[in-house]
Amino acid sequence: MSGLHETVTAQVKGQWRGWIRFAGGRVLRLLLLLAFVCFVTFLLADLSPIDPIQAYIGADMMRVGPEQRAEIGAYWGLDQPFAERLLRWAGNLLQGDMGTSMIYREPVSDVIADRFASSAALMATAWLLSGIIGFALGSIAAIRQGGITDRFIQSVCYTIASTPAFWIALLAMTIFAVWLGWFPVGLGVPAGVLAGDVTLLDRLYHMALPALTLSVAGIAPVALHTRAKLIEVYDSDYVLFARARGERGWKLFLRHGLRNAALPALMLQFASFSELFGGAVLAEQVFSYPGLGQATVEAGLRGDVPLLLGLVICSSLFVFTGNLLADSIHWAIDPKRRLHPEVKS
Repeated sequence: MSGLHETVTAQVKGQWRGWIRFAGGRVLRLLLLLAFVCFVTFLLADLSPIDPIQAYIGADMMRVGPEQRAEIGAYWGLDQPFAERLLRWAGNLLQGDMGTSMIYREPVSDVIADRFASSAALMATAWLLSGIIGFALGSIAAIRQGGITDRFIQSVCYTIASTPAFWIALLAMTIFAVWLGWFPVGLGVPAGVLAGDVTLLDRLYHMALPALTLSVAGIAPVALHTRAKLIEVYDSDYVLFARARGERGWKLFLRHGLRNAALPALMLQFASFSELFGGAVLAEQVFSYPGLGQATVEAGLRGDVPLLLGLVICSSLFVFTGNLLADSIHWAIDPKRRLHPEVKS
């Protein structure tokens, strides 16, 4: 009994050491990623031909003289060298200050907080729809392998995978908003309605078409991956034995295929956060949806460096969280990675 107890204790300690190495490595990667991404973004914004002072002035450019331009540049710190501006911004960030947006004249944290809820609802809805629909289509294609249904689903998925997301958004808006009139053309709430009078149904109605459009772009990878995984499962020995016992169709899928295909599909979904955020930027721009994606485009085109850097940090954290969740699921279910995180399975 003492030998068994010592063995279990050693295994538990090994798992804890593996978890600490796993978590510590991911935190270090996150810090290095944020430092590198912020530096590159700051450098590209500095090299950009966009004049942030001119973008700040806007239509009053002809009435603003050189002295006033110099005062505006000094106010925003644009007259300082690159290294000094970068170090000052980094020091303020470490104190929790992300700066003030030149476009909205508000703290960057407030701008992001105001738009985060809209983007989060949009991306969460699209993420769920793409995962559910993609997994269902992939499962049907695998069950009907080689048939007309399988070939049709594959054709649709390959077509979606090769189609730009913005083109899907424009096509959906043209058909469902302009021609059929089922959905509004754009915006996140009805135009001309006070904020206090906007209902939850109004927000869902305006979010429906952007969410459906964004979910379409994520269906193809999940469907094709699920189909390939299920076909691999169906070619295994234990499934052949189940077929010999008379199991067929959906009964075979529910007993043997579902468990083996659902987890890889879920990991793929979490790992697709980067594509989800990139698609959200395009969808929000096409539908004029007031989210983080539209704010990112505005910040880039108008040279709003503080807002752009804040959005870059948020998007990096968002993508890193998705990859971390996918890797954590893999780590939790794979004994080799729990005891030896450096082992790649």
